[in-house]
Amino acid sequence: MNEKKKARLRRAAKTRSNIRDKGAVRLCVHRTPRHIYAQVIDANGATVLATASTVEGDLRTEITGNVSAATKVGQLIAERAKAAGVTKVAFDRSGFKYHGRVKALADAARESGLEF
Repeated sequence: MNEKKKARLRRAAKTRSNIRDKGAVRLCVHRTPRHIYAQVIDANGATVLATASTVEGDLRTEITGNVSAATKVGQLIAERAKAAGVTKVAFDRSGFKYHGRVKALADAARESGLEF
């Protein structure tokens, strides 16, 4: 494993440890060069309450690796989380920098009603 990925995973572990201590439901984001994925995971980490990604058929019709696709995923995950009864989450960016697609997803989720 290269050093860049090790550093990202170290940051992710630190963030997840802090979220676990708070006992909060978390919005976990993962990005690849082609897609972006989001999950709402319950406080004990055992159950996924809602999920959205650019792999899904309705979002896959356009380009999936850009900011506009991440915005759509953010709106969709917020709708699905509210349908599951979750309104307040802790944002887990999985060690990725908070800019670009990760920031677009977070901003769209906030505008759609999630609190974090």
